[in-house]
Amino acid sequence: MASVIRALRWLAWMGTTVAGLILLSQPVGTQNQLAMSLAAMAAMIVLWLFLDGPRTRFVFLALGSLVVLRYILWRVTDTLPSPGDPVSFGFGLLLLVGELYCVFILFVSLIINADPLKRAPPPVARAAELPTVDVFVPSYNEDAAILAMTLAAARQMNYPPDKLTVWLLDDGGSDQKCADPNPEKAKAARDRRRELTVLAEELGCRYLTRARNEHAKAGNLNNGLAFASGEIVVVLDADHVPFRSFLSETVGYFAEDPKLFLVQTPHAFLNPDPIERNLKTFERMPSENEMFYAVTQRGLDKWNGSFFCGSAALLRRTALDEAGGFSGITITEDCETAFELHSRGWTSAYVDKPLIAGLQPETLSAFIGQRSRWCQGMFQILLLKNPALQKGLKPIQKIAYLSSMTFWFFPVPRLIFMFAPLLHIFFDLKIFVASVDESIAYTATYIVINLMMQNYVYGKFRWPFVSELYEYVQGLYLSKAIVSVIWSPRKPTFNVTDKGISLDHDHLSSASLPFFAVYGLLAAGCAVATWRYLFEPGVTNLMLVVGLWNFFNLLTAGAALGVCAERRQLERTPSLAINRRGQITLGGRAIDVSIERVSAEACTVRLPAALLPTGGGHRKLTGALTVVPVAGARPAGALPVTLERIDRTKDEAFARLSFGRLRPQDYVALAGLMYGDAEAMRRFQMRRRRHKDILTGTLQFIWWGLSEPFRAVRYAFAADARPAVAPLIDGTSPIYDALEQAPTGANLPEPLLAPAVPAHAFQAAPQAPRAPVSAEARSPIPAAQAPANISANPSANPSANPPARASNDWVRMMLDYENERALAGRTGRGTGTA
Repeated sequence: MASVIRALRWLAWMGTTVAGLILLSQPVGTQNQLAMSLAAMAAMIVLWLFLDGPRTRFVFLALGSLVVLRYILWRVTDTLPSPGDPVSFGFGLLLLVGELYCVFILFVSLIINADPLKRAPPPVARAAELPTVDVFVPSYNEDAAILAMTLAAARQMNYPPDKLTVWLLDDGGSDQKCADPNPEKAKAARDRRRELTVLAEELGCRYLTRARNEHAKAGNLNNGLAFASGEIVVVLDADHVPFRSFLSETVGYFAEDPKLFLVQTPHAFLNPDPIERNLKTFERMPSENEMFYAVTQRGLDKWNGSFFCGSAALLRRTALDEAGGFSGITITEDCETAFELHSRGWTSAYVDKPLIAGLQPETLSAFIGQRSRWCQGMFQILLLKNPALQKGLKPIQKIAYLSSMTFWFFPVPRLIFMFAPLLHIFFDLKIFVASVDESIAYTATYIVINLMMQNYVYGKFRWPFVSELYEYVQGLYLSKAIVSVIWSPRKPTFNVTDKGISLDHDHLSSASLPFFAVYGLLAAGCAVATWRYLFEPGVTNLMLVVGLWNFFNLLTAGAALGVCAERRQLERTPSLAINRRGQITLGGRAIDVSIERVSAEACTVRLPAALLPTGGGHRKLTGALTVVPVAGARPAGALPVTLERIDRTKDEAFARLSFGRLRPQDYVALAGLMYGDAEAMRRFQMRRRRHKDILTGTLQFIWWGLSEPFRAVRYAFAADARPAVAPLIDGTSPIYDALEQAPTGANLPEPLLAPAVPAHAFQAAPQAPRAPVSAEARSPIPAAQAPANISANPSANPSANPPARASNDWVRMMLDYENERALAGRTGRGTGTA
């Protein structure tokens, strides 16, 4: 009976689809088309504002899809130039192909994301029933301070210590690198191996390297599989720090489904990417990746198509063994591994909860380099292992993988749309044959309906036109990456993304020249279009339409110039707003405090102003900070702190405490403070997820397009416009006390596998406050050269600030921003929260 019902339902859907297509194919006049589109638009607005819900969601998307299909039918049948004009016909056909690609991506995304899956929490198991877990932290060139935080946090996850092993998989200290023909490189590799071996031992982790750096990250992970024996493998990038609840929120899913090979969690970030930093949107606009992790991965999860994203994931060991380990044919080993295991009948799950906090590329060039690797890797899988031909995948899974891979073709249509208007403006080529009335009835309504559909589905996670900006910024460079991988699919190699770069002053990106060239070309196109429309005889209103199209492209290119104008970083290390309790001990006096914000080098605490002596705002004191552990966590040691400054209000005071130079055991306490509660990251993300309507989003985009070119030009003519790159951590990587007493290179290379440390070793005993590290020791500026009025913010450039700002630290700037935002909210201008 059930099969009969399914067959009848399938026939009903097919009949409805055929009837709809027949109706769509019927010719109608331009005025009737405009009326139909406006009616559909009005109905969608009513559904959106007054009847929004799970059922009306599909009606809304169906109405929009009908308008899109009518537009595509008209484009294919009525708008191509005559084949008798081969030049115009060729370019017109190229433009049509670009549009068809965009419509394909739109419809596939609507199919995948129409009803995203929200998983229930996993069942809670007894400690004796929990599987053994190996945590892999692959590393290549990351600083020891970054690794120390990740390893310390991984060891403190809420999981039985005897079932948890953390591995530092170091590809930067391999035998191959230790024996490099270059003596300096060889010494650096040996020093790194020695330093990280000591670090791993101090934190209760296991250090592992290998003989040769083969097959990049996949080879490093497979080398870890050769020594590890846990039932579950967790992969964490070196700069992806897990929150304490990472395993307790995820590992239970494996008990529910014996065929489950993957549990993927979202990648959440503490620092802005170059677009967010340079346009100043990080505190108020959802990050670019949130649309993928909050909507698309959940949509894929409904169809058993969510895939491994390289980090923040758990994988079943037996599934990896069946597939021969992590796949390494392409440079995106993560998606390739999931692709192989899905085709073998294994299942995956996606948990939409931020359980790690990572770092994004700081500079535009590093950002583009990272995306080039992703783009090339996905195209490698598409060319070498075409999902449409892969056996074992269900049809919907093939569509899911095809959507994820063909998405990276976006640079080609994006550049087509960017330069197509110039063909008509400069050369009078008519690549789009339509009257102004037809352009309004079909094209304009299609654009509006498309915006409405995207804003309806993704409005909380992506502002209007921000996707176009991201695609254009990447497109100028990724086009070359696409051509190279199509020309030679096996040629691309894995390149590590640079992280931990500090920007100490405003400057233009080294990648900015092509963006200036395109902006100049589009500006010339606007000028020529205006002149031709106003003064050239015989020019029709079509020039006005094409000129407006080119002007929109100019706005996009203008906003991209703002992305190229790299702003200096105000924080040396990214911080996170938290809500923890603690106690500071200063001068023998203990004071209860509320810890508001913390980074790897400092924290801000709030306390009653009456507890502080009057006039002590600029006095530096040394002491210790003890943090109240979260429920179920063991007490960690006290953090050595230095009171840098105090900002007072009427009843409260905000104190900035710096940590100075940290030892490995100090990272245990710091990781417990910063990553003890995953709700801190979720609160930060939810504050930014406020729906941005089409009107205000469009106005914001226009403002960027008009204003940001002036800032970019100002940076270009500034006296100091060179790229600024400095270490994120003072000096080089920290050399710990134990390392200072370790033997020198005479005994290298050390064993590839460092011995395990007892599980209790990672719990540091309470420490007595240490003597503070002097300012001279912490600062990269020699004392004789350091300016007398250097700001309390160690990353600030003193010469770039007026003297009045020298006494303000980043806490004051944060409070000022909150006050400004609150005032803007009262006057109706606020768009987000900090």
